[in-house]
Amino acid sequence: MATVKSTAPFAKFEWMIAWRYIRAKRAEGGVSVMTWISLIGVTLAVFALIATLAVRSGFRAEFIDTIVGANAHVTVVRPREVIEDFEGMADRIMTVEGVQSVAPLVRGQSMASAFGRNTLADIYGIKLEDLKQSDAIVQSERTIGNIDDLPNGIALGSALAATLGVGIGDRVEFTIRSGAITPMGRSTRVNAYDVVFIFSTGRYQIDEVRAYLPFDTAQLIFNRDGVADELEVRLDDINRSEELKQVIANAAGVGTWAYSWQDRVGRYLRALTIEDNVMFIILSILVLVASMNIISGLIMLVKNKGRDVGILRTMGLTEGSILRIFFICGAGIGTIGTFFGVLLGCLFAIYIDQIFSLVNYVAGGGVWDPSIRGIYNVPAELHLSDVVKAMSLSLGLSWIITIFPARRAARMNPVEALRYE
Repeated sequence: MATVKSTAPFAKFEWMIAWRYIRAKRAEGGVSVMTWISLIGVTLAVFALIATLAVRSGFRAEFIDTIVGANAHVTVVRPREVIEDFEGMADRIMTVEGVQSVAPLVRGQSMASAFGRNTLADIYGIKLEDLKQSDAIVQSERTIGNIDDLPNGIALGSALAATLGVGIGDRVEFTIRSGAITPMGRSTRVNAYDVVFIFSTGRYQIDEVRAYLPFDTAQLIFNRDGVADELEVRLDDINRSEELKQVIANAAGVGTWAYSWQDRVGRYLRALTIEDNVMFIILSILVLVASMNIISGLIMLVKNKGRDVGILRTMGLTEGSILRIFFICGAGIGTIGTFFGVLLGCLFAIYIDQIFSLVNYVAGGGVWDPSIRGIYNVPAELHLSDVVKAMSLSLGLSWIITIFPARRAARMNPVEALRYE
């Protein structure tokens, strides 16, 4: 009596039959068109998911870098009061472990005027050595002039300079309501300064209003003689700002209050987190819809290959072998589509600047307006975790949903499949 030998799962002949079915044209009982539709659908869905995750990560990183890079990690103030002993307070804060630098600031608003143009400016009075601690200001790729000339003039944000139409060496007038008190109210004071440095933080909302004056000059024009409005604290690790802000406030002394950069922009970060989660869910549904095309194509393939299944079963193939053959068909489409989707998504994230430059050129310019978007270009930051997340989702969905039509083919009765043949 002959013995029936069982084959190992995913044997070579199973892959061969599955590959033949995938390539089969409709005239041969295959579903070539549906195969291509499923493949392209999965590819585009995974591409969209990875591209969106990369852009969202880029937006978050750009948002944090520009906000934190141009502002304090922790700000120390004395509510409704100026800080008189700001040097002693700064020395005490510097003793806190994790504090990198402490800079006293004088802040105020002014009307800036030049060449008949007017706009509002947010003036920061700061010492030159303290301003150099801000990488977003002094190490930007879009700086013009020499930051060391700040004692002789004023530094302007690039958008503010563009609004006023000024460049290095031009003179800007500032009108400030900090003059003497008269029966008609507080008088205005007009001061003029030469532009010695133009910076770009990477965030338009900052660049369109920010201006820096020497600390002693700002004290004079804002009537802050011998005092400061606040202390700007920078940390070795910005992620420790929430942890250290109370320690810094305690070191600063009684009557002071410290708030972190998360306190200032926390609601925006929470909104970004919610948006990221919602976007991922929506695009996951898109991947699911694309994967459903695999089911449609596989069901048609099972129906068209019913006679083949009956013959294979009568030749001795087990239900497991039939299931694996059709599983390979569906899972193979999902895997190949996922691979190409990941490839396209990664290339999009890496070359996003060149892609948008081409789009901007074809559209005739104006595709990205920094005054509306807040940043100067479309950021993208590719994380391995995002790629793995997209791959796992796509492969998991495409492999799982393939099991159902594959089981239907495996349970097909060979007698019924060959009855009318």
